[in-house]
Amino acid sequence: MTGCAVGPDFAPPGAPQVSGYTRDSLLATARGTDIPRGNAQAFATGRDIPGQWWRLYHSKQINALVEEAIRNHPDLKAAQAALRQAREIALAGRGSLFPQASTSQSVKREQISGAELGENTPPVDFNLFNSTAAVSYVPDVFGGTARSIEATDAATETAQFQLEATYLALTANVVTAAINDASLVAQIKVTREIADSQREQLKGLQVEYNLGAIGQADIASEKAELAQTLATLPPLLKARAQQRDQLMAYLGRFPSQDNGEAVSLDGLTLPAHLPVSVPARLVRQRPDIRQAESRLHQASAEVGVSLANMLPQITLSAGGGAESLKFDQLFNSQTLVWNLAGGVTAPLFDGGTLYHRKEAASAALDQATQQYKSTVITAFENVADSIKAVQYDAEALKAQADAQSAADDSLKIARAEYKAGATNYITMLNAEQTALAARTGLVKAQAARFEDTAALLQALGGGWWNRVDETKEAYPRPAGLADTLPVSAVKAIHARRPTPAADSNPDGNPKL
Repeated sequence: MTGCAVGPDFAPPGAPQVSGYTRDSLLATARGTDIPRGNAQAFATGRDIPGQWWRLYHSKQINALVEEAIRNHPDLKAAQAALRQAREIALAGRGSLFPQASTSQSVKREQISGAELGENTPPVDFNLFNSTAAVSYVPDVFGGTARSIEATDAATETAQFQLEATYLALTANVVTAAINDASLVAQIKVTREIADSQREQLKGLQVEYNLGAIGQADIASEKAELAQTLATLPPLLKARAQQRDQLMAYLGRFPSQDNGEAVSLDGLTLPAHLPVSVPARLVRQRPDIRQAESRLHQASAEVGVSLANMLPQITLSAGGGAESLKFDQLFNSQTLVWNLAGGVTAPLFDGGTLYHRKEAASAALDQATQQYKSTVITAFENVADSIKAVQYDAEALKAQADAQSAADDSLKIARAEYKAGATNYITMLNAEQTALAARTGLVKAQAARFEDTAALLQALGGGWWNRVDETKEAYPRPAGLADTLPVSAVKAIHARRPTPAADSNPDGNPKL
């Protein structure tokens, strides 16, 4: 009788039928340059992503910052609590598959009016002892309970992948914030070096002015140039202060708890090999896609629940016990009571309530389907954007390095010619401005390569399926879930994980 479950049987959507992330073929290598942190990056198509992908930068400071954020950030702890809640709700729902039994014991003293027994009869006092047990069972004939359990299981998966998405976003934010902080430090350093150079230049001009070799206009122009350079410092300092506050928030600290830990661009290694999953695997790797899939699964199950509610429901019940006026006679054969009952209830008229609830569930399924498709499209867009960013970052760094070299040469020549009287002061000022912009631009271009590398690894899913814990049961569990899931549930999760690629350790990547 319980073999029939109404409603659609869910099957995970297939991967999009596309062969690549971009219209053009993926270049094998993003070109490099001979300046520091300008090495080429090879795209390793089909290779797996390390679970702790940030270790590809070979920075102990970044590793420490990420680990602290994982330990302390309240959003991650909240996501873990949400997963525990969803798991308990799912386990509670399974109780509906079993008979429900209850027992009650009572004793009371009662007085009834003598008028009920006859005229002139005095009131009657007595004690009544009662002990009963009842069992009820609702067979899941049309699968409504099974579909409800299916929906809560899907909600548990949604919470699981919300946890993974939170974990991935947090780690990526920490890495990006640390790199951006290092970039701002480098920009501040370059600006101050340029200002120091301009101060020295101003001292030389002052000597020449005292000797009558130049006019007051040249002195005023150099002062204005120095003031303009110094004016760029406060915005950089403000940006860095705000970036530090944001980084502290990612670490679970208050801004006043900043201990000054910082990452240097010189201390980072640009990964030489970037694992790029094939498009068919992306839908199994991205936590947001898996989350959307779980919501789609839940919506599908809810359609079955709404259909089952429109069909007859069977109830079986039984009860037994004893009632006695004396406690020592409570379980005599004369005091035993029992009952058996069976019933069928079916809706006849409800003003269309159940029908419209079913239609609402169907509309929710259509909505979840389109939201899933939108999530997949956005995911592919993220990967395509990140791949192009990595490619063009390499081009930008090469161009920026050439621009800086040319600007430095131009500034040296302009200063030499100005001292020799072969050019005017405006030419030298323009050369100084160009040199400042070129050096600052080079720092930004170097930082962009690190940031967009992190963005690509995040867009590809971040390798959460390779991040495991060793438990007492000697079975690997996703990090952060060690104390929230039973082994059976963990095995089920691993069964739905992406299958690792054949070569999961590209050259330069740490062993998993």
